[in-house]
Amino acid sequence: MSEPYTGDQHQPDILDEQEVQEPRKYKVILHNDDYTTMDFVVEVLMRVFRKSETEATIIMLQIHNEGYGICGLFTAEVAETKVDMVHRLAKSAGFPLRCTMEGE
Repeated sequence: MSEPYTGDQHQPDILDEQEVQEPRKYKVILHNDDYTTMDFVVEVLMRVFRKSETEATIIMLQIHNEGYGICGLFTAEVAETKVDMVHRLAKSAGFPLRCTMEGE
């Protein structure tokens, strides 16, 4: 004779808290060049990265003075999308603005 059914014989696997990990984050970086205008960089930072005009100006000056600036930290898919958006905007405006992403 079989054992009586108790309703919990096929419990779903329960994930241990240690098994759940945050997705890896990526820095999106704008690089300085001798052709892209400062105004265009500020516009990109405001449109693509949703920075205020003040924040965008601070990042633009960092890019200008240090050669690069970090625009934000995102999951891989979001970072890739933002890099693509920057390249499309720059190309349509005739600027060679370079945008990259790297792991945190």
